[in-house]
Amino acid sequence: MIKLATVSPCYNEEEVLHQSVERLTALFERMISEGLISEDSMMVFVNDGSRDRTWDIIRELHKQNRFVRGINLARNVGHQNAIMAGMMTAKEWADAVVTIDADLQDDIECIPQMVKHFEEGNDIVYGVKVSRKADPLMKRMSAMAFYKLQSSMGVESIYNHADFRLMSKRSLQMLSGFEERNLYLRGLIPMIGLPSTTVDDVIGERQAGSSKYTLKKMLNLAMDGITSFSTRPMQAIFYMGVVFLMIAFCIGIYVIHALVTGTAVPGWSSLILSIWLVGGFILISLGITGTYIGKIYTEVKRRPLYNIQEILE
Repeated sequence: MIKLATVSPCYNEEEVLHQSVERLTALFERMISEGLISEDSMMVFVNDGSRDRTWDIIRELHKQNRFVRGINLARNVGHQNAIMAGMMTAKEWADAVVTIDADLQDDIECIPQMVKHFEEGNDIVYGVKVSRKADPLMKRMSAMAFYKLQSSMGVESIYNHADFRLMSKRSLQMLSGFEERNLYLRGLIPMIGLPSTTVDDVIGERQAGSSKYTLKKMLNLAMDGITSFSTRPMQAIFYMGVVFLMIAFCIGIYVIHALVTGTAVPGWSSLILSIWLVGGFILISLGITGTYIGKIYTEVKRRPLYNIQEILE
């Protein structure tokens, strides 16, 4: 039997924690009785600088429930870094780690399937969303657009997979060797290359509270995913430059023709149009290039991804 740990990042999740622990406890007890996991398996909740009673509730649940452990980060470091903190800590406690959001919208019934796939020799098991009907329409549309954009930019990732996955201790040890500061786990983990498979994940309704993953956070994650794993935006700048040069060449021919035939109309509209086009292109180019330079700036500082203030074992 394997020793399993679930890792759940928490940011202002006081409304949902009790229900989530109750559901996971029932699952753990069933899996133990079926001989899938050992009795010293655990659920690890990572408090990512919450401003409500999230950490106090984790403390209470730790005293009441033998499965519950907690990690309190010194400050808010973001979803991806909080998951990394939980995984890197839990890999010393367990044979395999399942990451799942604290709201348990992912199908927890996939976890026994993940464990079985792990026992069959798979080091990584991805939860792939086959239905997102429980998500709001805007979130479903933005998610689909995000995955397609990633694919078109050449980012290697598992389609329709977020952060619900099982990883073995071996794969986590390999992941710890990636020293990037701009974390995008959905792109990093497939690069490990160990045997992997997928399970079907049906998203359910959130039991309480509201999602903390705002549109702004989703856009930031999308930007990190693309700029951390693809140089195609910079290549696109070159091709845009070629197109702009061709347009400028055509405009030049038109201007010469208008001067020769005497049909030129005094004015500055064409000049202003050209300035706006070229100016827009330059600003876009600077913005994309600046994003890459900014990432280099972050990487070379080698600042820690997170600082742990307290651990409840």
